[in-house]
Amino acid sequence: MAETQTLARPYAEAVFELAESQGRLDEWSQALNALSTIVSNPDVAMLLNNPEVADSRLAEVVIEIGSEDLDDSSENLVRLLVANGRLGLAPAIATLYEQRKAQAEHRVDVSVTSAVEFSEEQRSALAKSLEKRLDRSVRLTFEQDEDVIGGAVIRAGDLVIDGSLRAQLERMRQSLAQ
Repeated sequence: MAETQTLARPYAEAVFELAESQGRLDEWSQALNALSTIVSNPDVAMLLNNPEVADSRLAEVVIEIGSEDLDDSSENLVRLLVANGRLGLAPAIATLYEQRKAQAEHRVDVSVTSAVEFSEEQRSALAKSLEKRLDRSVRLTFEQDEDVIGGAVIRAGDLVIDGSLRAQLERMRQSLAQ
C-alpha cells in the first residue's frame, strides 16, 4: 500500500498542479474518478497485466470506455500511465488528487457511520460542530451499519472519533478487566 502511494503521488501532484493552473479542479476530479472506475473494472484489470495486449491498444480501450469523461489532457495522462506501466495506479492517483484538492479548498471530507439514519437537523448540527472543531468546511457522507449498535463513528482524514455504543462497551469491558 505504501509503495502504491509513493508511486502514485508524483502523478497526483502533477495532475493537481496542471488542474489548478488551468482552473479545472472539478473536471480533473471527474476524469480521475472515471479512470479509477474503468481501471477497477475486473475485465479491464485483466488487460493491465496481459503481455499479449499492446500498450497502444490498452490505452485505446481505456480512452474509448471513458470517452464521455476524458478530454485530450486526461487522455494524455492515460497514455503516459500505460507507457510507464502505471495505469493500475489510477485509483491511488485519484485518491491522492482528491486529498490535495480538499486541502487546497480548505475542506475536509468526513465519513459518518451510524446504526440509524441522521435527520437533516442532526446532519446540519454535526456539520456545524465539525466545521468549528476542524476549522475547515466539511463535506459529510453518511453510511448505515447495524454493527455500530448506537452512536456514530466519524472519520475525517486521520482523525477518528468513535462515539459508538460498541466502542463504549469495549472500553468498559477493558476497564473492568483491569
